[in-house]
Amino acid sequence: MIWPFKPNFRKQIARIEVSGAIAGATRKHVLEALKTVEESKFPALLLRIDSPGGTVGDSQEIYSALKRLAKKTKIVASFGNISASGGVYIGMGAKHIMANPGTITGSIGVILRGNNLEVLLEKIGVSFKVIKSGPYKDILAFDRQLTEPEQTILQELIDCSYQQFVETVAEARSLTVEKVKSFADGRIFTGQQALALGVVDRLGTEEDARRWTAELVGLDPEKTLCYTLEEQKPFLSRFLPGSRQAKSVISAGIDWLEFEVSTSGLPMWLYRP
Repeated sequence: MIWPFKPNFRKQIARIEVSGAIAGATRKHVLEALKTVEESKFPALLLRIDSPGGTVGDSQEIYSALKRLAKKTKIVASFGNISASGGVYIGMGAKHIMANPGTITGSIGVILRGNNLEVLLEKIGVSFKVIKSGPYKDILAFDRQLTEPEQTILQELIDCSYQQFVETVAEARSLTVEKVKSFADGRIFTGQQALALGVVDRLGTEEDARRWTAELVGLDPEKTLCYTLEEQKPFLSRFLPGSRQAKSVISAGIDWLEFEVSTSGLPMWLYRP
């Protein structure tokens, strides 16, 4: 980012918000924003997370970038209404975590879904001819059932991804893998329960997290500003009809539909109510 002048960011806190499902667009925004935080030499970052999680790879890339930044910059994560699954995972990139008492968090685990339309296709007389290089090349194809060997392959993939998640939480929160596995069975829990489990450090609002962030780097909480690095809104959303609230609802629906289509068949760190 090129500034028209050189503001003194050493006296401010950077703020990045991660909202909605985590996928490619979110990853791109967060990685660019983290680069700006580093280049502008902000002393601290307030990471606001309000997300049910998302794709495994995108969550891992955000987490890795946060870990690198944490070597130079204090990072405090603030869990909002929901910070579950992949939302928890990226939060592990912050050394300090605060949640509201009623935050919905947890859902530590992996899910992989495929659509089976075999019966429907048979009813309407549609079939597919597939030429493939190996027996598993069309695994999770929507026009047939999974075979037992395919289920075994996918379960091993899920188990590997799950182990990565558990080990990351254990390392970040100074817990044993066995302790994390005792609550990492996909269940959700509140921020208050997360505190008792050792997943978060404190309970409080985003404002409480802002003040805590300032104190960690020796800044006056009463005077320290947050500089939000905002995500560029999709071009289409700028032209949607209706009020700001209506636009927000429509845009969120479009984003979710795009997310569902683009991530079909991928292993997910995602809370699906």
